[in-house]
Amino acid sequence: MNPPTQTPPDTVRSLRDAGRRSVFLLSVLGVLSGALTACKDNAAPSWSGYAEGDYVYVAAPLPGRLEAVAVVAGQTVRQGDALFRLEAESEAATRAEAMRRLASASAQAANLDSGKRSAEIAVIRAQLAQAQASAKLASDDLERQQKLLTQGFVAQARVDDAVTTQQLTRAHVDELQAALQVAQLPARDDERSSARANVEAAREVLHENQWRADQKQQAAPVQAEVSDVFYQPGEYIAAGQPVVALLPPGNIKARFFVPEADLAPLRLGQAVRLRCDACASPITAHISRIATQPEYTPPVIYSNEQRSKLVYMIEALPDPARATELKPGQPLDIDRDANPSAR
Repeated sequence: MNPPTQTPPDTVRSLRDAGRRSVFLLSVLGVLSGALTACKDNAAPSWSGYAEGDYVYVAAPLPGRLEAVAVVAGQTVRQGDALFRLEAESEAATRAEAMRRLASASAQAANLDSGKRSAEIAVIRAQLAQAQASAKLASDDLERQQKLLTQGFVAQARVDDAVTTQQLTRAHVDELQAALQVAQLPARDDERSSARANVEAAREVLHENQWRADQKQQAAPVQAEVSDVFYQPGEYIAAGQPVVALLPPGNIKARFFVPEADLAPLRLGQAVRLRCDACASPITAHISRIATQPEYTPPVIYSNEQRSKLVYMIEALPDPARATELKPGQPLDIDRDANPSAR
């Protein structure tokens, strides 16, 4: 049997020193690895997204030929500024007709409220005065005939004729007095109600025609930037067809996608920071929407690998003062604001 070989002392010391150095290096690597892992866990996650805008499409509810466009793409308009105008000759003519019908109905209602004309009342007054004079003459004649009858100069028949004449003249006076009162009265309540209803109907028709004429001219509903003009003067526009697209500053937002694992800490109103290539500094935004459905749904089972592919759409509204720095379609990097005081 051969005796076991012995390692020289120098070699043993060298191996021992190498082992110690390996253990030290492994421990240092473990510490560095733990530090890097801790830094990675403590760092706020970053996501990719883009700027988006909710456009306001301005259209007329009525069809017509486009007569004029008052804006160009890229122009900033204030609320109430004119955008475009459609031809409105038909609406103008219909509105004028409605105005005349309203005037006619109003005049008829006023006529029924005021009674007969002053000239007609004057005629009745003259007839009444004449009848009153005739009644006085008949009364005086009856008195004379009665005296003559007592003296025996006339027959009873003459007195009877005088009485009849007096009664007829008095009846005629009563008739004309009643006619004068009726002439001064307004028309019957039913007629007046019908006339007032006609006035209201004519007024509503005028209001409708005025609305139709106004709809042929569209103004900016909000302050915004003109994003696009889709038609030019001379083209025919269908009802409800947008002619101008506006982008208000308040309608600019950031849209980004968050993995399912990062979704839990996010809340509505939470602050995030937007970074873009053209931004001088990060833009603060606040989460306004968290989608309830994922953008990617595995076909059958949620395995660990598939769960990591699930992303949810998030939208955030930037500060209004800096919203115009973002352009729809512009790529963005989004960081969760780790500073609670910034929320």
